[in-house]
Amino acid sequence: MNVEVALFDGVEALDALGPAEVLAYGRDAGADVEVTLTTLDGERTVPTSHGIGVEAVGTLGETDPDLVVVPGGGWNARRDAGAWAEAERGDLPERLAALHADGVTLAAVCTGGMLLSRAGLLAGRPAVTHHGAIDDLRETDAEVVDARVVDDGDVLTAGGITSGLDLGLYLLERAFGEATAAAAAEQMEYERRGPVHVA
Repeated sequence: MNVEVALFDGVEALDALGPAEVLAYGRDAGADVEVTLTTLDGERTVPTSHGIGVEAVGTLGETDPDLVVVPGGGWNARRDAGAWAEAERGDLPERLAALHADGVTLAAVCTGGMLLSRAGLLAGRPAVTHHGAIDDLRETDAEVVDARVVDDGDVLTAGGITSGLDLGLYLLERAFGEATAAAAAEQMEYERRGPVHVA
């Protein structure tokens, strides 16, 4: 499984790196998965919401991904850099919509779900986001679900920040089986949290 994580200025680092690390532990446990950190504009250092620089090594979509992880960050504070700014700019939601139309599965963490909503991909679908953005999600055409992870097939969403760990483990279980997810969780010394809503 080829996975890209879509980074942008002001991204919440744990939203992005949590699932990436989980998937890497899955690879260590035998899963056929590769993870690449990407941006719309290619290789560069991405400043995160708390000032940590993260290195993106490619351009979003260039590795022909099976799955793109969409993190959040900065939505609730309406920051100049973050998910809110990316939604307002429109380029990232447009690219996500195009990737989805090409058959790529999208999995959002935290307010990355609001980017999927702005891309028009949550209309009529069950979804969740960070608790601070739930009211914003309720104002869309999504069906808000009380769950940690929501699986609607080709579009998945997860709650706030640390739920990205549960999303990553769920993705491992979904693609490679429960034993692989359990091995990754054990290595990370992480106890999975739920519930998971499968549509």
